[in-house]
Amino acid sequence: MRQRHRVRAGQVVGLLGGSFDPAHAGHVHITREALKRFGLDQVWWLVSPGNPLKSRGPAPLADRISRASQIMQHPRVMISDFEARVGTQYTAETLAALHRVYPGVRFVWLMGADNLAQFHRWDRWREIIQTVPIGVIARPGDRISARTSLAAKVFVHARLRGRQAQLLGRGSAPQWCFINVPMRPESSSAIRAAGAWHQ
Repeated sequence: MRQRHRVRAGQVVGLLGGSFDPAHAGHVHITREALKRFGLDQVWWLVSPGNPLKSRGPAPLADRISRASQIMQHPRVMISDFEARVGTQYTAETLAALHRVYPGVRFVWLMGADNLAQFHRWDRWREIIQTVPIGVIARPGDRISARTSLAAKVFVHARLRGRQAQLLGRGSAPQWCFINVPMRPESSSAIRAAGAWHQ
């Protein structure tokens, strides 16, 4: 498989998936916080071909990859088109493919609190949380809905406290941790609505 990322067995890699339509400073902010707070060796941005939960298709993948590469410049952050290359559409499929291609790497799925609030709508969501630890990063307005979500209630026994965040990538699934970070107001939808990103 071409374009294998440089990573060693035993390293902890955070996975931030999404359409990144477009990538913005908020993505950069939560990525840097995740590297620090969860003790990650790397973060990979998995720029998806499309989001099954969104009716409108995103901008062309090449454009979104290019924008992401310009805005997120960090030696331990990789911009990846892995899902497009292996042909996966859903997160559970992507995780299975990543474990096949990178055996021994400890993956952590990263998401904003808004995604945890509707995580139960994801395909095979219970399987996902039982496959990899999950790091949840607070975003404006989503803290309460995330903490009271179905996924949070079902897996309350698997929650690490914020002060235990560094242990997340070294533990076994199911395990998740919710951290609060300084807020940033950017959103991809607002950037698109303002016409600051070509369609």
